[in-house]
Amino acid sequence: MSEPHAVIAAESVARVYGKGDTAVAALQDISFSLNKGETVAIIGKSGSGKSTLMHILALLDRPTFGKIKINGKSAGSYKGKELDLLRNKTFGFVFQQFFLNADDTVLNNVMLPLKIAGVPRAERLKRAMAALHDVELTDKANQKANDLSGGQKQRVCIARAIVNRPAIIFADEPTGNLDTATGDKIVDLLFEINKQHHATLIIVTHDPELAARCGRQIQIRDGKIVAA
Repeated sequence: MSEPHAVIAAESVARVYGKGDTAVAALQDISFSLNKGETVAIIGKSGSGKSTLMHILALLDRPTFGKIKINGKSAGSYKGKELDLLRNKTFGFVFQQFFLNADDTVLNNVMLPLKIAGVPRAERLKRAMAALHDVELTDKANQKANDLSGGQKQRVCIARAIVNRPAIIFADEPTGNLDTATGDKIVDLLFEINKQHHATLIIVTHDPELAARCGRQIQIRDGKIVAA
């Protein structure tokens, strides 16, 4: 069971795809909780269920059984726009694929979560430039995202992830498309932001070295937690 101070908790979570004889259990009886500022790696081989778990924790998918709690409140009680606002306000996302608007400016890409949240333009500009400062990209603010290197694009993604001051940052294989040196810099930046902003950092990875940098490791095998 989750403790009162857990920012996110999974309680007996299962995810089943299909029905009857064709049913496949991607996750089975997953339970754990994370407190503010923790760093955790979700690790496992391809097909183990780690990405499915991240999508459920991030409220991008719903569990078939069990529940996810955010600050002690069941995520299942949020519907429609209320759920969208919760995700926008509470979570930041850094994916292996950058998911940037390539033809728009770096600044506009970073401001997008604030625009969705209805933050006034002057405040959007201020906070987006502060986030770009954190990732050392203020000089690229007016460039198109398509003109950046892979490492710079990932830094833009991190700026976008932190601009709404989220309680939780999800990073799904954040170095997967980067060379080793650039990937190391991105990882250093994620942990520095975790330290500065006290955001809970959840990293999905198959990289044991990256996982070892986290305070906790949750290993998934065949949809079950085998080590936590």
